[in-house]
Amino acid sequence: MTKPKGDFSIKETSANISATKFTIGPATAYDLVEHMNYLFVNILQARNLIGLAGPNTCNPYVEVKLGNYRAMTRFLQKKSNPEWYQVFAFKKEHIQTAEVEVIVKDRANITNEIIGKVSFLVSDAPLRVPPDSCLAPQWYRLEDKNKKKVTAEVMMSFWMGTQVDEAFSGAWQSDSTIISNDGVALTRSQQYYSPRLWYLRVNVIQAQDLVLRDKNMKDPEIFVKATLGTVVVRSKVSPKKNVNPTWNEDIMFVAAEPFDDSLVLSVENKLHPKKEESVSLGRYVMALSNVQKRMNNAPASSKWYNLDMPEELKTEQKQVKFASKLNLRISLDGGYHVFDECTQYSSDLRPTAKPLWRPVIGVLHLGILKATGLPEMKPMEKRTDAYCVAKYGSRWVQTRTIVNSLAPQWNEQYTWDVYDPCTVISIGVFDNGHIQGVDTVRGPWHQRIGKVRIRLSTLEMNRVYILSYPLVILQPSGLKKMGEVQLAVRFCCSSLTNTINTYSQPLLPKMHYLSPLSVYQLDTLRQQAVYLISLNLSNSQPPLRKEVIGYILDVGSQTWSIRKSKANYDRVTTLLTGFLAMINWFKKIRNWTNPTTTIFIYILFLLVVFFSQVILPAMFLFLFLTGLWRYRKRPRLPPHVDANLSHAYTTNEDELDEEFDPIPSRKTGEVLKWRYDRLRIIAARMQTVLGDLATQGERLQSLLSWRDPRATAIFVCFSLVVCLVTYKIPFHYMIVLTGTHVLMHPRLRVDFPSVPQNFLRRMSAKTDSMVPQYLLDNMWGKGEACKIVCTQPRRISATSVAERICYERGNVGDDVGYKI
Repeated sequence: MTKPKGDFSIKETSANISATKFTIGPATAYDLVEHMNYLFVNILQARNLIGLAGPNTCNPYVEVKLGNYRAMTRFLQKKSNPEWYQVFAFKKEHIQTAEVEVIVKDRANITNEIIGKVSFLVSDAPLRVPPDSCLAPQWYRLEDKNKKKVTAEVMMSFWMGTQVDEAFSGAWQSDSTIISNDGVALTRSQQYYSPRLWYLRVNVIQAQDLVLRDKNMKDPEIFVKATLGTVVVRSKVSPKKNVNPTWNEDIMFVAAEPFDDSLVLSVENKLHPKKEESVSLGRYVMALSNVQKRMNNAPASSKWYNLDMPEELKTEQKQVKFASKLNLRISLDGGYHVFDECTQYSSDLRPTAKPLWRPVIGVLHLGILKATGLPEMKPMEKRTDAYCVAKYGSRWVQTRTIVNSLAPQWNEQYTWDVYDPCTVISIGVFDNGHIQGVDTVRGPWHQRIGKVRIRLSTLEMNRVYILSYPLVILQPSGLKKMGEVQLAVRFCCSSLTNTINTYSQPLLPKMHYLSPLSVYQLDTLRQQAVYLISLNLSNSQPPLRKEVIGYILDVGSQTWSIRKSKANYDRVTTLLTGFLAMINWFKKIRNWTNPTTTIFIYILFLLVVFFSQVILPAMFLFLFLTGLWRYRKRPRLPPHVDANLSHAYTTNEDELDEEFDPIPSRKTGEVLKWRYDRLRIIAARMQTVLGDLATQGERLQSLLSWRDPRATAIFVCFSLVVCLVTYKIPFHYMIVLTGTHVLMHPRLRVDFPSVPQNFLRRMSAKTDSMVPQYLLDNMWGKGEACKIVCTQPRRISATSVAERICYERGNVGDDVGYKI
């Protein structure tokens, strides 16, 4: 794939904000954004309005006219003294007239008869800067068409202010002129809070006195099915095949406050061992509000619960005088942190229970300034209606939507309390799908434009960063830059001692270490948590869209991707580069490439052996000096998406198509077969590497296993001799002798494998006990399998799958014609 055009790096920019580069003392509000001037018109109420048919017959509304801009209040029916309490904000730079008209009209008449109006000059608007008090509204008498005063009056106020004004968030804005009054609420700034989530642990111990529907059934397979809301989890089948089964198994759920759902537990009996159909033997329903809350690792109390027998069994078993029982431990575990984000991008690591929270160590300030170069997300209308969503901890903030602009300016500032510096804030840019261009099939859909992550630990304390982040998004066609977003960020530390102490504390709450959850449990519980958050926030008014929540929380980011596999492989290789370079350097020392360097290293080696007490001080002094040397070359900006590291340039369309293919796959036929074969090749190589690692470990174990009696006898005798020799000869002399042998001149040694290496390679491993794998004779001898695979389209940039298969089977150039 060719490298796409565009700059994908972060740029440090400037903005007209009041904050200095380093903040000393308490930070002021809205000092990270540029102040935008607005003319505010506050319409409260009117009185003595008379319609054409007399009092209480008009349907009044107010129209505020400012040049080409017109804003209207909602209309009220049959009101002579209506009340509106609506605020209108007009951007100063868009004002092209000197006069503002406030017109009261009657909608009862088809012609929208004018009841009266009042006008004022823009230059007469007083300036208000918070925290100044609000301007008191006044009554203004209206004038008719002939500019004569009438008895009707309107109460209003007007002033010049900025977006910092308290009235701005709920005001109609001149940027939303094409939106109806009902749709304005979908464009305003909003704040949301994720519900508090708990881990619900149900420890199923045993059941007693179950009544089977089929008395002649032998070896019943009984399990427990637990249901919470729409989530259903079942236990394993009890190993005891009778009416008193035991399990001692934990079933985990995620529960959200308030606890509206009830936990339903049903004991089920499989109708057939090879089928999933089952019948209920009894059930129990528990309200979560009655469940014990647990803050530590102490086990919850065990209780017996009487099961409600199904109606069919009640009629059949009238003579039964006892109830079936289920023994459970149920608890809401508040000592865990409930993951709703990927672990490497967590914005919050606190446990659920508030008493276990650590103290606040600082405050994060985020100023969302503007975006530039956005594409047209609605091609039919040739427009973009952009807004931002930022998430840190349980708090979500959404900026207002700037209508029909490819370079929107938000200039909104938000703050969060910080409990741990090793957390990440996520900021996403979206297109508002509720404004025109609504998809007739799936309804309003908010398209993602790009996302930015900022790790707080990479920020200097009290420094203001004004950065322009590229909005990069990976599409099936490749990597694409969707514009840039300008942000101002500041992390203020309130307690340096608590911040330093945080680095010595466990990253997660203690319950994750005292009673750890498996990787599979964390993954399934995270899916439940994301579902509950999406369900809760999408039911708010106005809602936070599910596609927005999924994008911010990285839903589906753990799926298979060849591109990410290559990137992770390169990351591991990069980590080992220094170690491999050290090995190559040592080989040059052993080969006496530079005799002076080899002699110096040997003398240094002798000094270290005979003065071993300086080893640790020298190591840490080296680390200290290295850290000081690299300080002047430290990164000046936070990290961002690296297209080269992510292999976004080296991938191809087929690999990207596979990455975006959902589970289950939408592909069929030859494409799916070809991808499966490619995955088998990759897995086979991983399988070989894992097998080699296991073989080396098993050879070490076989030294004392007597699997090879002669080898074990030799090793035991060798251990006894070495024991006696090392007892008599000081240890540092042994090290000197070994080092001297290693650094011996090549002319004085033979570079064959050493005796220990030869001995270890001859030891047996468990590969002898593995079932061998053979290809079918009719698919091997004539290279037919290779021919079949090689006829597939070659759609990957590097060595094709066919070449790899042929190379591994030894048929290269035989029947196929490829050459490696």
